[in-house]
Amino acid sequence: MSNSSSFNEFLLLTFADTREMQLLHFSLFLGIYMAALLSNGLIITAVACDHCLHTPMYFFLFNLSLLDLGSISAIAPKSMTNSLWDTKTISYAGCAAQVFLVLFLFSTEYCLLTVMAYDRYVAICRPLHYGTLLGSRACVKMAAAAWGSGFLNAVLHTANTFSIPLCEGNVVEKFFCEIPQILKLSCSDSYLREVGVIVVSACLGFGCFIFIVLSYVQIFTVVLRIPSEQGRHKAFSMCLPHLAVVSLFVSTGMFAYLKPPSMSSPALDLVVAVVYAVVPPAVNPLIYSMRNKELKDALRKLFKNTVFQHLSQRLPK
Repeated sequence: MSNSSSFNEFLLLTFADTREMQLLHFSLFLGIYMAALLSNGLIITAVACDHCLHTPMYFFLFNLSLLDLGSISAIAPKSMTNSLWDTKTISYAGCAAQVFLVLFLFSTEYCLLTVMAYDRYVAICRPLHYGTLLGSRACVKMAAAAWGSGFLNAVLHTANTFSIPLCEGNVVEKFFCEIPQILKLSCSDSYLREVGVIVVSACLGFGCFIFIVLSYVQIFTVVLRIPSEQGRHKAFSMCLPHLAVVSLFVSTGMFAYLKPPSMSSPALDLVVAVVYAVVPPAVNPLIYSMRNKELKDALRKLFKNTVFQHLSQRLPK
């Protein structure tokens, strides 16, 4: 194959060759996908409907849930479809779209997590200036900047990657399309242009990581000085869910892309890909709602209102 226009589809990695294991993969992914849809959908609905949650923290959580819904929807349905119908193909346009969506949504999520770290820093370290620094207009601008940065990053990388000639076949060694796997199919030395762009993005990502770390260093410095145990507990409750989500996002991504070649194996790479691409969107809502009384109350109120409306419609007038 001389270049990327010589074929019109890619072959994705399958989880198993036997029909029983393929159906098991379909069932597991369906369960995770439905859990992600339900949990993120509940958070989106609760934040949108409950005026008590119309604060900067929950506004950013609303955006995070939208991103989690999008990211798992860009990956899981195609993989489930392939397992259900015993196929492994994805069209050239579908692969390009998947690369764009995955990169767009994950890049935006990383930017949004950085903004959320700033939100926690201002809330704890500069509480008197919270309303000024994080007003509604400022929050919208920061969220728009995160979405815009992710979009530009995805457009740049996707256009650059799919303009590179591919000479090494069309077999993608993952269950979804991503840039490192596409670059493995490129002609010799033709991938160096995209590698340069990746290095620039990695430097920007490292800058966001340093910002998050420094924010939490200052947050914990202030929290440990709070004299009351109740005050420290409340401050930690505000920060730990975000810190847990950031740790899960960064650690799984770093392990997936920076692990030494000696640790690579098809089975391990497959498990790692599932852990960093499919599991977090389903787990993040649980992390945020586990110790969040306001969110639990809003979900309880939403459930009661839904049940009440359903019963009132069924009862005879």
